[in-house]
Amino acid sequence: MADDAKKDGCGCGEGKVPNKEGRCVMPEVTFPAFVMSLNTSALYHLGEIADPQTGKRVAEPDLARHAIDTLVLIQNKTKGNLTSDEEELLKNILYDIKLRFVKVVRK
Repeated sequence: MADDAKKDGCGCGEGKVPNKEGRCVMPEVTFPAFVMSLNTSALYHLGEIADPQTGKRVAEPDLARHAIDTLVLIQNKTKGNLTSDEEELLKNILYDIKLRFVKVVRK
């Protein structure tokens, strides 16, 4: 375990980063990070990302659809309140993930 902490460069261990005081904390929650986490969830449920424990890829379209629907809801509810970069990120992710979804459900 100590070796893992040394490998990540900051000494904090998996999933954590040092704050200004050097304490290991969870990364800051930002809108782009939140959107990317939902995108990762959708990709995982589309079978695009392997399960880290088993190494297997399993498509679960209903769960992927839920993540996509959540991103669409966020897009609708935040309209007019995002920076142009945030808006573009969300639009591009939704475009990409919807195309991937269609490919999976058509198989």
